[in-house]
Amino acid sequence: MRGYVYLLMASFFWGTTFVAQLTGMECIGPFTYNMSRFVIGFFVVLAIWAAFGKQRQRARAEGSYISGWKFGIGAGCIMFLASAFQQFALLFTTAGKTAFITCLYIVFVPLFARLIGKRIRLENWLGAFVAAVGLYCLSVQGELDLNYGDVLAFICSIFWAFHILFIDRYAERADNIELSAAQLAVCALLNGIACFWLETFEWQYLLDAAIPILYAAVLSSGAAFTLQIMGQKTAEPAPAAVIMSLESVFGALAGWLVLGERLYSVELAGCALMLAGMLITQAGVILHRN
Repeated sequence: MRGYVYLLMASFFWGTTFVAQLTGMECIGPFTYNMSRFVIGFFVVLAIWAAFGKQRQRARAEGSYISGWKFGIGAGCIMFLASAFQQFALLFTTAGKTAFITCLYIVFVPLFARLIGKRIRLENWLGAFVAAVGLYCLSVQGELDLNYGDVLAFICSIFWAFHILFIDRYAERADNIELSAAQLAVCALLNGIACFWLETFEWQYLLDAAIPILYAAVLSSGAAFTLQIMGQKTAEPAPAAVIMSLESVFGALAGWLVLGERLYSVELAGCALMLAGMLITQAGVILHRN
C-alpha cells in the first residue's frame, strides 16, 4: 500500500498546483511557465539525489543499481508534450473542462495497458468508470460543447496515459530519483527552447509570477513526479491512474479554499464518486489479503 500512498500524495500536490498554474500564466506564457517550474524542480530533485548518494553506493556494491538517467529521457519527452498541451488548453477552455478531459487518462491507461499485454482486472475497469463519472460531475457540470482547448486537453490526456505506462515499465528496474531528475531536465530543456523561440522572455514578468512558479516547481515538479515514480514502482498502472486522477478533487478543494470558488452538490457528489472509484480499484487487493 505504500506505493498507493505515494501516488495519493502526488495527486494532492498536482491538484493544489492547479491554482498556481492559473495564476502563474497571468504574467507569462505557457512555455515560460513550464520551463521555470521544471528547471527549479530539477534542482530540487538533484539535491535529493545528492542526499541519497550512500544508498546508491550500497546498491552498486550489491550489484542491484541500474541508472535511471537514460530512461528519464523518454519520460521527459512525453511529459513535455503532455504539459504543453495542458497549459495551452487552459488558454482556450474552462479550468473545469480541462481538468475533466485531462484526467480521462484513467480510461486510456487500462485500454493502452491491455493492448501491450497487461492484465487488467474487472474492478480496475469498474473503478475507472465510476471515477470518470465522478470527474464529469466535478468538472463539466453538463457542458458538452467542444472547442479548440478541449481538443488540446484530450491530446494531453493521451500523453499523460503514455507517461504513466512508461513510468510503470521502468520505475521498478531503474534508480527512481535519477529517472525523475532526468525527465525534469529534458522537459525543462525542451520548454526552454520553445520559450525563447516562440515567446517573449522578460525577467520582470518571471519575478511577478515567482510564488506560483516556486509552488509548482518544488511540490508538483520536484516532489510529486518523484513520488509518482516511487509509487508506480510497486503499484499497478490501472489503479495508479485512478488514484492520480484524484488531483481533480484536490484541485476543486484548493479552488474553494484559496480562490473562494463555490462547491455545489453535484461537485461534492463527483468527489465522492471519485473516492469510490479509487476504493473499487483496490477491492481485489483488499479481499485477497483478507
